[in-house]
Amino acid sequence: MTTEATPPAAQAGPRSLARQRRRRSVVRFWTRYRTHRAGLVGLAALALFALVALTAPLTVGSDVSSVTDAPGRPLESPSGQFPLGTDQFGRNLLGLVVWGSRVSLLVGLLAAVLSVAIGAVVGITAGHFRGPYATVMMRITDWFLVMPTLVLAIALATVMSRSLGTVVLAIGVTAWPTTARLVRAQTLAVESRPYIERAKALGGGHWHVMTRHVLPNVMPLILAQTTLMISSSVLAEATLAFLGLGDPTVISWGGLLQDAREAGAVSAGDWWYLVPPGIAIALVAVAFTLCGRAVESVLNPRLGVAR
Repeated sequence: MTTEATPPAAQAGPRSLARQRRRRSVVRFWTRYRTHRAGLVGLAALALFALVALTAPLTVGSDVSSVTDAPGRPLESPSGQFPLGTDQFGRNLLGLVVWGSRVSLLVGLLAAVLSVAIGAVVGITAGHFRGPYATVMMRITDWFLVMPTLVLAIALATVMSRSLGTVVLAIGVTAWPTTARLVRAQTLAVESRPYIERAKALGGGHWHVMTRHVLPNVMPLILAQTTLMISSSVLAEATLAFLGLGDPTVISWGGLLQDAREAGAVSAGDWWYLVPPGIAIALVAVAFTLCGRAVESVLNPRLGVAR
């Protein structure tokens, strides 16, 4: 008795086919992404900042923030021993900038994820259910849009305890309206397609339609919006820390600027206390923006973003 060989395509199960499709999608995305020179520059810069942040415990050590064991004199100008000078306590400013990258990048990433998650949930549900629910949610979104985001974040950070969690929450719950608007518009476009009607006719419930049909179609927009929001979140974290609303027990770029202001670095002309953390914030924001624009262009070529 002989058996016929089964073709490889027939042997592959649904999960194997799904993994192959995802693999091809990743390869196709990278092939298109690397044609964007600005996006590659931003990605290289972010990789460098991530490497610096991850290796900070090895390169500068956790005792870099110690005031009692400061290695230099207060406000020393840049020298061979201290390439970026020292702060008001005599601590190595280069080590502080390197260590501060951990907090600034982490808070920016978490705040952006929280903000985009809230906006995606509001946008998808408002676009799917419509009616009174959509009207109420969009009016709430409009209220958040017309209110200055920074003012709301400052108000939340003021009434809550001073911690990193408070900063993440303050940024995340105030910066979501733009994402909600964009996702709702995309959801309305997806819901108007014929296969959504077929899915509903075949008995697909609200959860099935939103998670299996709407979410995969709006995910490219969500990913692009996340990369763009991280830069805004990093700037917002630096602003809150500069205003003294961050966690005073941790080192961040915004906190360094706040310390420089309190030490009178601006009036005294101690530029080395102000410039390094300011440049770091600007470079990270620009890098995330470049990556976000490239991702947006790859996922939606009709935008025609310049390379």
